[in-house]
Amino acid sequence: MDRGNQLVTKAPTGISGFDEMTGGGLPLGRTTLLVGGPGSGKTIFGLQFLVHGAETHREPGIFVAFEEAPGRLVKNFESFGRDLAALQPDSLFLLDARPAPDLVHDGSFDLGGMLAALGAQVARMGARRIVFDALDILLSLLPDAASRRREVYRLHDWLQQHGLTGLITAKNDGDGEGLAAREFGFMQFMVDCAVLLNHRVMLGVSQRNLRVQKYRGSGFDENESPFVIGATGFNVAIARKLGRADASVTHERVTSGVERLDTMLGGGYYRGASVLITGFPGTAKTTLSGAFAQAACARGEKTLFVSFDSDGAEIMRNLASVGILLEQYVANGLLRMVSARTITGSAETLLVRIKALTQEHGARCVVIDPVSTLSKSGNELTAHGVAERLIDWTKADGITLMCTSLLDEMTGAGHGASTPLQISTLADTWIHLSYLVQAGERNRGMSIIKSRGTAHSNQVRELILSDAGVTLADIYTAGGEVLMGTMRWEKESAERVAQEVAEVAGKLNLVRLDAEEAVLEVRAKSLQTELLAKQVEKTLLARTRESREGELLRRRARMRELRGGDVPEGGAR
Repeated sequence: MDRGNQLVTKAPTGISGFDEMTGGGLPLGRTTLLVGGPGSGKTIFGLQFLVHGAETHREPGIFVAFEEAPGRLVKNFESFGRDLAALQPDSLFLLDARPAPDLVHDGSFDLGGMLAALGAQVARMGARRIVFDALDILLSLLPDAASRRREVYRLHDWLQQHGLTGLITAKNDGDGEGLAAREFGFMQFMVDCAVLLNHRVMLGVSQRNLRVQKYRGSGFDENESPFVIGATGFNVAIARKLGRADASVTHERVTSGVERLDTMLGGGYYRGASVLITGFPGTAKTTLSGAFAQAACARGEKTLFVSFDSDGAEIMRNLASVGILLEQYVANGLLRMVSARTITGSAETLLVRIKALTQEHGARCVVIDPVSTLSKSGNELTAHGVAERLIDWTKADGITLMCTSLLDEMTGAGHGASTPLQISTLADTWIHLSYLVQAGERNRGMSIIKSRGTAHSNQVRELILSDAGVTLADIYTAGGEVLMGTMRWEKESAERVAQEVAEVAGKLNLVRLDAEEAVLEVRAKSLQTELLAKQVEKTLLARTRESREGELLRRRARMRELRGGDVPEGGAR
């Protein structure tokens, strides 16, 4: 049903998730019926509703107990960090209305006397809220169905006359629907709001669910929602609702702790993103998570590392073997290591515990190793919803989340489409680790399947773990075959040798060419000298010839003179 059309004023309960489901809380000035089996949390719900009204909205409240002694209620509620005694008697009044154990019923009776006393108490303290806990116990003492119906209507009219926001709790057979078949099941039709609680055990795992059955004059979420009773009380698990403000986004990057992986991702992960690392056991999922945690602590950011596989001390010892040193950050309080193997219960319980630990530590980065534990036996039907709420919560709080998951995420044609958890479809960045068995070796490969909002490498890299830390190496292909490990090393060695040989050959060729150039230069200089000599010789020969011809002419002329001969016309010849 659409919750946008609200015709009823609401009284907030202060119960996380429930007020969002109902668009604000219980109907103000009206009556609500809360039905559940044993251990479903009815009394806790009622007390939390009253305490929130008294502490937050200054609305005094009255709790009418038909089953449990007020002293025990106060003591039990202290486990949630609340001091009911501090609110009494002005803001909270606890009325012990339990029938005496040895009561012998004789004749008819009604609720008139008790309601008159309650009316005086309402007037004295100005009460605005009231809870009748386990009313069915009192109704069962009435002789017949007509008497029960009469007294329930008497109570309903009294609540309306005093304008009180009333909450009535009653038991069912534990399946969430059994009250309608009982003699006072008509109460569900009388009240303005009816809420059903159930507590089931599925494959050995406790599962609690809440459903709003009806809500007159208001829209509400009709589906069942899981809930847990945690350290602070009642907590209903819901995902982001339509119309809720989007979580803030940023372009800030945070390093993965592995330099070459940052390069493949275009600069690292986005702040507040959800990162998924999948692979077989032993493919270094925890190692990459440790590198991320170490880098976050090195930036001075508080980090929570939740492990479902190993104890914190064991993880730190193992990661130290690859150069990831976390002890110093645990010592200075930046890193908190939590072994979740001791946390039992449903996936919802695990999520609530992780949220509480994160808020307590003030963590900006959270690592869950592996998150696939949430889908263990008994949690298959709820695991995907828990994963959605996990990612929704971290995004809303700006927390960078890193989760690891076993290879189940890679099964099926759709790469994770057939897994119960299906967190791969929700994660912003998905990194997959794999094995390549070749030439008697098992080597690790890494690839980025997706990284929303950023360009990223589509190549497979070899993931190398050593004493110096974690790094990535390029792989080689030979005839379409991927080479890793020793074969990659042999290929690299062969290429280095070939490169060295080529360099030496190149140097020898350069020396030879220099020598030939020098010889040619000498020859060129010799030829130049020989050419110059020839030119000089040619010049001298020309001059000698001219000199001889001139001398010959002079001699002929002189001989003519001596002989007395005439000089021929045209000059001497």
